[in-house]
This record gives sequence, structure tokens and C-alpha cells, in this order.
Amino acid sequence: MKKGASRKFFKKIDWNILFLSLIAIYATAILGGLFTSRGANSFWYLTVRPSITPPNWVFPVVWNILFFLIFLALYLCLVNVKNKKICSKVELCFGINLVLNFLWSYFFFGLRNPKLAFVDLILLWFSIISIIYSSWKIDKRISILLVPYFLWVTFAGVLNYLIAFA
Repeated sequence: MKKGASRKFFKKIDWNILFLSLIAIYATAILGGLFTSRGANSFWYLTVRPSITPPNWVFPVVWNILFFLIFLALYLCLVNVKNKKICSKVELCFGINLVLNFLWSYFFFGLRNPKLAFVDLILLWFSIISIIYSSWKIDKRISILLVPYFLWVTFAGVLNYLIAFA
């Protein structure tokens, strides 16, 4: 990386965008967590979870890291975007993604409907691809921040599939 490139990438902090990005991402995390925290220890979940499921303590650790990366990607997209049309697309992609992310927790743990959750997860997966594609146009480094999210949701999709259709 050229000297000064990181300075351009991490411009002066825009506190309004930082705060709004933080609220959007962590509000989604908290709302989804309301369903997940109760459901992960429920008798229903303990009887349907596949044998390849990691221990329960792994999920909050991974999701906290992922939500931080999603927050960072959203913030960096919004402060580095030059084109208003791309900015609107990025905002829409992240908005759809956050709604789908919350809905998965609601469908899976709230309604205990793994088939509906799986359909939501497929849409969530495509929304992540859309965010990665949109952020790639702004700065490739931003899209790389989202690869762990994509991989984790792919793994979650395998688990969800095994519960819904096995």
C-alpha cells in the first residue's frame, strides 16, 4: 500500500455518519439477539441442532466480530462514496440486509420455523453479495471486511438447511 493511502481511506471522522452507522448495526444486533438468546437454550433448539453446530458460546463471539465489521464497512462506504446514486444503492443494500438479518432470528428462534428462516437466509446471502459488490465499487478493502460475514452466513445456511430439511 502506498504511503498516504490509509489516510485517504480513513478520512477525518464524520461523527454523524459514525453514530448513525453504529445505531443501525447494533440496533439490528440487539433486536435479533432478543430472539436468539432465548431460543438458543430452548428445548426445541437443543433437540434439532445438527451435530456440526459449534458450542453456544461461539455464536455471540463471532457475531460481535461480524457486527463490528459490518458497522465498519457501512461507515467506510458512506464516508468514501463519491456518487450519490451508488450511495443510495449502498444504503438500500445495507438496509435490506439488516432487515433480513433481524428476520432470520425472528423466523428461526421466534417462530421456530427453520424453513421460512432458510428462505430468509438465502435472501440474506444474496444481500451480502450485493453489499460486497456495491462496496467493491467504492473501495475493494471495504468489501474484504464483509467476506467473514458472507462465510459465516454460508455456514449458518448449512446448519439451517440441516434443521429444516434433514
